[in-house]
Amino acid sequence: MRRSGRGVAFSDINVTPFVDVMLVLLIVFMVAAPLLEQGIDVVLPPAVTSRQVNGAGLSITLTKEHVVYFNNGIVTLDELRQQLQGAPRRPILIRADRNAYVDRLVELWDLCRDVGFKEIHIATMSE
Repeated sequence: MRRSGRGVAFSDINVTPFVDVMLVLLIVFMVAAPLLEQGIDVVLPPAVTSRQVNGAGLSITLTKEHVVYFNNGIVTLDELRQQLQGAPRRPILIRADRNAYVDRLVELWDLCRDVGFKEIHIATMSE
């Protein structure tokens, strides 16, 4: 008994369109990922004695407009204090723009020390 082509179920699954879509998505994410990691634009001050520090876990950024970022999110000093109190005691890297006020940088440094962080680094550009 022969059936017509209408009600016949296929036993094979065609995965070619699925693979094509996955390859396109892979390429899109490979191109887009480096663009997402650019971060906040700051011009670091130069230093002759700068050295590479590995393992700085938390990041605080101070822009030339004196805006404070904690792990790429804008925060006030009160919000920063609250977030640092709940954060693990890992090293902190402060990235301050070369045109930012020194007293604002010292204020951030003191806040980190007051909360209990012992290892605080300031990012610089090596000459």
